[in-house]
Amino acid sequence: MNSALPLEIAGWFAGRGWHVRDHQQRMYDAARAGHHALLAADTGSGKTLAGFLPTLADFCPSLLGGKAPPEGLHTLYVSPLKALAHDVRRNLLAPIEEIGLPIRVETRSGDTPADRKKRQRSRPPHVLLTTPESLSLLLSYPESRELFATLRRVVVDEVHAFATGKRGDLLALALARIHGIAPAAQRVALSATLSDPEGFRAWLAPTDDTRSVLLVEGEKGVEPDLAILVPQEERVPWGGHAGRWAIPRIMDEIRRNRTTLIFTNTRFLAEYVFQMLWAVNDGNLPIGIHHGSLATEARRKVEGAMARGELRGLVCTSSLDLGVDWGDIDCVIQMGAPKGSSRLLQRIGRSNHRLDQPSRALLVPGNRFEFLEAMAACDAVHAGQRDGEAFRPGTLDVLAQHIMACACSGPFQEAALLAEVRTATAYRWIDAQIWQRVLHFVATGGYALEAYDRFRRIVRDRAGVWRLTHPEHAVRHRLNAGIIVDSEMLQVRFGNGRALGKVEERFAATLSPGDTFYFAGLSLEVERIKDMDVIVRAAKTSAMIPSYGGQRMPLTTHLAARVQAMLSDRAGWGRFPDDVREWLEMQDWRSAMPGPGKLLVESFPHNGLHYTVYYTFEGWNANQSLGMLITRRMEDRGLMPGGFVANDYSLAVWGLKPVDNPLQLLSPDILTDEFVAWVQDSYLLRRAFREVAVIGGLVERQHPGQRKSGRQVTFSTDLIYDVLRKHEPGHVLIEAAWADARSRLTDVARLAGVLERAGRELVHVMLDRVSPLAVPVMVMIGREAVPQGAVDDDLLLEAEGLAAAAMRADPPLED
Repeated sequence: MNSALPLEIAGWFAGRGWHVRDHQQRMYDAARAGHHALLAADTGSGKTLAGFLPTLADFCPSLLGGKAPPEGLHTLYVSPLKALAHDVRRNLLAPIEEIGLPIRVETRSGDTPADRKKRQRSRPPHVLLTTPESLSLLLSYPESRELFATLRRVVVDEVHAFATGKRGDLLALALARIHGIAPAAQRVALSATLSDPEGFRAWLAPTDDTRSVLLVEGEKGVEPDLAILVPQEERVPWGGHAGRWAIPRIMDEIRRNRTTLIFTNTRFLAEYVFQMLWAVNDGNLPIGIHHGSLATEARRKVEGAMARGELRGLVCTSSLDLGVDWGDIDCVIQMGAPKGSSRLLQRIGRSNHRLDQPSRALLVPGNRFEFLEAMAACDAVHAGQRDGEAFRPGTLDVLAQHIMACACSGPFQEAALLAEVRTATAYRWIDAQIWQRVLHFVATGGYALEAYDRFRRIVRDRAGVWRLTHPEHAVRHRLNAGIIVDSEMLQVRFGNGRALGKVEERFAATLSPGDTFYFAGLSLEVERIKDMDVIVRAAKTSAMIPSYGGQRMPLTTHLAARVQAMLSDRAGWGRFPDDVREWLEMQDWRSAMPGPGKLLVESFPHNGLHYTVYYTFEGWNANQSLGMLITRRMEDRGLMPGGFVANDYSLAVWGLKPVDNPLQLLSPDILTDEFVAWVQDSYLLRRAFREVAVIGGLVERQHPGQRKSGRQVTFSTDLIYDVLRKHEPGHVLIEAAWADARSRLTDVARLAGVLERAGRELVHVMLDRVSPLAVPVMVMIGREAVPQGAVDDDLLLEAEGLAAAAMRADPPLED
């Protein structure tokens, strides 16, 4: 039975000519009945309003019946992006102000001034919009119990974007903490792209009873209008990722539309594409750029201009992936492959942000495999199929950070805290033994480090209560806590102090006074580098663009399977452009096609070397790992490997001797001794240890009044890593680093899948020259260390020679 909305809210809907959607009514009913709820509804369906309707109702005079409005913090809104929180605040203020409700709404993030943060702890708003990291820090203050005691609702927006990762672990632990303070507070999660609704219900539930969370499905919107941009007269490129060939046509789209949003997959490509667009922007149309390394002021300026409809185009990254509601966007352009159907759906949903209008999007593939991936993603969107990362056990470094935050808020009993932690689904696996290991690490740094006073952060008294050894540890925790561990950054500033954003330390190390580079849409000249700042002035021209070492977006398993199915569906090739169809037909005639149930491996000579290409379709991380393992095994067998190169779809390995039996190189036992030896000897485990050491609080990036450089942090973590490897190889953080190395850095699960398939699916084809399907990966040889997009022209020239040999139907000349 539907609960009637308060008169004030019903009148506001009527005044706007709107009606309450069914899923909005059901979310309101769930709240009135005291239930937790998970809403899965398309973009533009009013999800955010559905999440906040019960909050608005609690402040309506007609429902209060003469009683005073609620005091204190009433609703907590958690989002993965700071930009989303600010956008939600703008949109939430509209009904609050138009209805005249006495609700104060504020945001809290790393960009919030310190004085406002302090005031929020003593005099909080009714609605606080924040991120998982800022929420965890808020819970680390002694006044947090009083602050959250009045809480009635928690709204988690775009839950799919972070619940399955470490940020989701941190938020799950924070929600467990809040449940202990305000057990009656309702939990709500919102998403447009859930691939595993039951998994998210379990994540959201405050107990192990998933039925306590109602699943509410929204009404379906209009089918999106998707198209793939291909060259009109030229061919789809063999290699490259930037899609530079499409820049004039993208500029035409910007001129044609009111507002166009151009998504890229990396910060480098955002700067590169913006630069290319500006070069052909003859009409000086207002075009902006937005990514996570820009200064707060620059991002806020762009977001405000978009909200006011002042920009005709905006080039951005995943910094604007989620939920941002700018209604005047009538076209979204995706540069390069989307890497997943859910990500594509999320991005195109920014266009015509309404259920009754189709979202319009253009996909710009950088090469031929990206064209196939774009087709597969479009097919998946139209079929209603979603993808996403699977849930996995919560990590120990995040748990250590949470325990320290709890200690900062006040003394705790370990049994009570363990019981609280285990209410989070991600941490139900923690037993007494693991708990004691993590607790011992937080208290002393572990067996090998406990002799050093600086690692002694908490201590247990005779009554069994844990507390901080010194108040300064709370200050240091709040300076360093967080989950996102980027490479160390230097601020880019003008001489007058105005900040433009940040570049990575490794890029800044290549700069000298007088050098120029392109950043934040500006040409800049380096004046000097001082401490952690790059001081610049405006320049007339520049060539370099900063590159960033962030994690690559993984090709989802679901999308990879679709691409393979397309390759084996010869009848479906008729819908491809002529050159793509001819590419596949020549591959089919000269060699074989990979596909479901067939792991294709090709071997051929080229320029005096012997090449083997493995078509795994398991993503860049897994292919990189496989390349390292195969070359080690080739070395052991005297095959004299020369190197390898990988993309999301395939791996090319070369050497002085031919590989006659690739199955010997792919036996599953490679994941035992050889995998362990490789990871321990490589930088991977050290890199993973650096991240978990920072997250776990063992190594601090900041001290009061000073910040360590990236070199200093790396030096510190390397020293500690070497000590632990020698004296305590079973240390909690070594275990956490191994978990990271196996999952994120090497994608060992997908790698194991390749090895398992090889025994029953491998098809080895010996060729006399390069095959058509091998050209896209072969053109990458020698260029994998070059920033994406910077070498598209060179790639095209090199591809022409390879492609000519690959597509030649007559017998080849002597190699």
